[in-house]
Amino acid sequence: MADAADFLAWRHVAAGTERAPVLPDGCRDVLVLHVPGAAPRVLLTGLDLGPRIAVLAAGTRIDGYRLRPGAAVGPAELEAIARDAVLGPGDGAADILGNALAARAARPDDVDAAIRLLAGPDATLASVAGSLGLSPRSLQRRFRERGLPPPDLWRLLGRVRRAAGRLDGEMPLAGIAGDCGFADQAHMTREFRRWFGASPERLRRHRALLELARQPALGNWTGEQISTR
Repeated sequence: MADAADFLAWRHVAAGTERAPVLPDGCRDVLVLHVPGAAPRVLLTGLDLGPRIAVLAAGTRIDGYRLRPGAAVGPAELEAIARDAVLGPGDGAADILGNALAARAARPDDVDAAIRLLAGPDATLASVAGSLGLSPRSLQRRFRERGLPPPDLWRLLGRVRRAAGRLDGEMPLAGIAGDCGFADQAHMTREFRRWFGASPERLRRHRALLELARQPALGNWTGEQISTR
């Protein structure tokens, strides 16, 4: 089975009808949806490029598995998880995902390495491509061949998520902007509104939304398990 950090398990139960915010995080999630009165349904989420609202019916339970930034699994794995979900309680999904991700980890490529590097502080397309022995254009082509957004999107998202991770404190916003590579506080505010639909000031006041922006994902990937989302 893959290391636990290859995917993070989480669960959410909607006590009533919910309109739940979803923020871009650079990750796909495998979702096992348990809607009252219906058979379990399994899906692989896409990569969000902006904030959105997910509407959940009362009583819906989601068993989620967040994959490492940039990772995905294929139809065969999703079908196997769906079959397992019909059988009843258990966590066969974790074993199925672990085996699939372990197989992929055995043959890493430049894109996997680039995503990790692009999420780092002071990363640029040129510096990341150079560290991998590629030209910027060649690295961009590798991302297209994998069906992923371009490298610069990963760099920008990683930067704004790193900045969000520093909001849980007293540090002035101008200082966070400078430390995280923004031109100034106004630049950081524009990027927060683009990715999160809220300014840094609002995130600091809105604790639930801030926790979403600070969960393990691109620029903040850890081995901690996610209990709810």
